[in-house]
Order: sequence, then C-alpha cells, then structure tokens
Amino acid sequence: MIVAFSVAPSGASSSDSVHEAVAAAVRVVRESGLPNHTSSMFTEIEGEWDEVMDVVKRATEAVGRYGSRVSLVLKADIRPGHTGEITGKVERLERAIERQAEGGAAAQ
Repeated sequence: MIVAFSVAPSGASSSDSVHEAVAAAVRVVRESGLPNHTSSMFTEIEGEWDEVMDVVKRATEAVGRYGSRVSLVLKADIRPGHTGEITGKVERLERAIERQAEGGAAAQ
C-alpha cells in the first residue's frame, strides 16, 4: 500500500511556519527504512498496512510535540500484492506522457 499524508501542528506559537515540526515527521519516515518521497505538501510511504500505519502514527506523535493539536490528512492506495508502486506509478505516467507527445507530434 501507498499512503500519502500531511501532518501539521496547531495551537502553538503565532508563527505560520511549521517546517521544524514537519522535519521531525519526515525524519521518522526516513528512519523507518520504507520507500518514501516527500514533496512540498505530502509525504508518501510504501509498505504493508501495519508498518505504514505505525510510521504515520509515530510521525504524527513527533509533530504533536510542537503544538496542542495535530492535523492529519491521509490518502491510501491499498493494492495487495503490488510493491514498488511509489516509483512505478510515476514511471508509467511519464511513459504515457511521452507516448502522447510522440503521437501528437506525428499528427501535426
């Protein structure tokens, strides 16, 4: 399964920046050893249900130290028997874009 999640503290100082708290969460994810990717708004992690949810829980707890509340947004792609999809999905997308570009160039 792949889980994309975003976690942020609230109820702390008046600063708009949450980068220290997010860094603590991303560190938990990276130290897990599971395949992962962080973008400007989400972190994706791939693995089995229990191991992924454990990492999300620990990342959320790490952020909790930065405020009195935590906001967690989570989206999951649960596809038993498939691994390597954190990169495989993107690779298939890029190939499709290339095919479409080649087909579009041939039609002009």
